[in-house]
Amino acid sequence: MKLSPNIFLSLCLFFMQSCTVEPADAHITNNRGETVILLHGLLRTGRSMDRMERSLISHGYQVVNVSYPSRELPIERLAEDYLANVVSTCCATSDSNINFVTHSIGGIVLRYYLKHHDLARLGRVVMLSPPNQGTGLVDRMKDDPFFKALNGPAGLQMGTGLDSLPLKLGAVDFQVGVIAGTRAINPILASMIPQPNDGVIPVERTKVEGMDDFITAPSSHTFIMMNKDVIAQVVHFLQHGNFQKEASADQVSLL
Repeated sequence: MKLSPNIFLSLCLFFMQSCTVEPADAHITNNRGETVILLHGLLRTGRSMDRMERSLISHGYQVVNVSYPSRELPIERLAEDYLANVVSTCCATSDSNINFVTHSIGGIVLRYYLKHHDLARLGRVVMLSPPNQGTGLVDRMKDDPFFKALNGPAGLQMGTGLDSLPLKLGAVDFQVGVIAGTRAINPILASMIPQPNDGVIPVERTKVEGMDDFITAPSSHTFIMMNKDVIAQVVHFLQHGNFQKEASADQVSLL
């Protein structure tokens, strides 16, 4: 399939804010509370999680804000070559619970890791706009050279067909809350997948069997991790194991 000029431009505009690539590393704070590991999404770096990091620090968490080469390697390698090292370091340097907050494919990297590794001190997990059941956007564009080059091997694993990695991971067996976005900043991309969606992932395809709680937020895929109301919900889930049900309807919507 060839991209029309409009779709090509839309993809460029959608990703242009997040195409900065930097070496994989982890920014670690030194608070004495429980640890939270932050995993960004495709084509992003740890900088995209800076606002989340600051909020979690203010609530007393020790935060590990990871940057990893999301578009260079498949999910399996990202989990084993990068996340595994971060978790090992955290286990060696702290005896507190290890929690996670993920954005987009960061959630799939974590699911793959936890499916193949036991983590005795695993705490709670919040996933923001995760492609837990893949997305039809990948199905429609996976054969386009520009799309393949831009999104790399991990992005191409996020389809909904037989080769979909997320669909092979099964139910989760850890405590997780999912927040899905319902607003798109790009109507062309949003029109290519079922509504409601965040411009990249349909709401229904963010869900995963075994999750403990689920809400939607009026936010786009690109910016959901920076939304102050979403961040407040993340903190609430990490503290209580559920989302804040009394939140205003214009802040979040319960499903």
